[in-house]
Amino acid sequence: MNVKKRYWVVISVAIVALLGSCKVTQPYQPTTITANNLYRDSAAADTSNIANISWRQLFNDTALQTLIQEGINNNLDLKVAVARIKAAAANFKQSQQALLPSLNVNPSVEAEKVASTQYGFPYTYTLALNAAWEVDIWGQLSSAKRANLAALLESDANKRAVQTQLVSNIATDYYLLLSYDAQLKVTEQTLALRKEEVETMKVLKESDVVTGAAVVQSAANRYSVEVTIPDLKRSIRETENALSVLLGRNPDSIARSSLDSQAISVELKTGVPVQLLANRPDVQAAEFQVRNDFELINVARTYFYPALTITASGGWSSASVGQVFNAASIFANVIGGLVQPIFNQGLNKQRLAVAKANQEVDLSTFKKTVLTAGQEVSDALYSYKSAEEKEGLRSEQIIYLQKSVDYTKELLKYSSATNYTDVLTSEQSLLAAQLSRISDKLQKLTAMVTLYSSLGGGWR
Repeated sequence: MNVKKRYWVVISVAIVALLGSCKVTQPYQPTTITANNLYRDSAAADTSNIANISWRQLFNDTALQTLIQEGINNNLDLKVAVARIKAAAANFKQSQQALLPSLNVNPSVEAEKVASTQYGFPYTYTLALNAAWEVDIWGQLSSAKRANLAALLESDANKRAVQTQLVSNIATDYYLLLSYDAQLKVTEQTLALRKEEVETMKVLKESDVVTGAAVVQSAANRYSVEVTIPDLKRSIRETENALSVLLGRNPDSIARSSLDSQAISVELKTGVPVQLLANRPDVQAAEFQVRNDFELINVARTYFYPALTITASGGWSSASVGQVFNAASIFANVIGGLVQPIFNQGLNKQRLAVAKANQEVDLSTFKKTVLTAGQEVSDALYSYKSAEEKEGLRSEQIIYLQKSVDYTKELLKYSSATNYTDVLTSEQSLLAAQLSRISDKLQKLTAMVTLYSSLGGGWR
């Protein structure tokens, strides 16, 4: 390399060092969120949190554990989320490599007609290496790399959010299925009693204890119970189908236990509200999106400044194949170029305005995600507590309603002061209370699942 070329290389390096000292991009500052009092009824000093335990520890039903594991292995939404992580990882790797120079090899053979040549065309054989390097003066490439890293972390958080929701949906549908089973069992048992009651009313009618109206009412009462069974069986079938889709398999029956066997074996601790920011994958994903927007704003700012590209080429060129690699055939050159945007129809301003607007949107989305997380925790916690309160009251209600049914039936046999309408009313109230007790148990289990997922559990 001659003295003149060395001089320009030194000048280019000096320009790079000087311009690099000018800071165009800004470092990212995490968004400040006030998490105090984010949800009600939180024990501020207690950091114990059910979100930190594995779903296997929370759900002790082995059938449910098997279903959840099958869902994690085969759920299609989860597979989509994993594929998106792969795409984001590839984008991040590409942005890392953008900081490196490119290098190409270009062998060629050129034939050129020369006026002094009478016969044929002389050939020139060339083997060239070309390199190009875009100098990251203003931090454009570095900001793009950080933006892609944020996108990668966001896709990973989204995958964990999908798993959290998947575990929640499988457990919720499983408990719903058990509740339908329990309702069907109670209804079928009640139907058997109604059928016996119809026969009893016929006997009492023959003994002139009741009228024909009582017989007709008892038959109607029997069918009012029986007509609900097809709908319960339909609900069971639909819930099994929904669970099958979550599991990534064709609609089929679901192996399960019973509602009575379900018990909550852990204390439902909610921790402190600030833990939501660390545990909730959707909150993390929303913040990574804000960070991605911030880095894209940095990228947009750099378009207002000149871009420096250094290109170099070198190799061997000769009219003879045998002489290509001789020292006399070597050539080399280095070129540095600056490109300063002057007029491009306002594209740079628009690009920056769009990037800032996107950050405003995603910042509001992030704050809303945090608020929604607090609401979900508060709602689930209160739902669980209200279900607990109803348990004892419902048990007392059923005890007294059962006594009411027994007493009215006995009075119907021996006293004219009671008619079958009293029996009918007490029986209907008892069945409603028995079904409500099942709903209360379902509410309690569902609230536990919702509280677990709303606190960010299920992905560990």
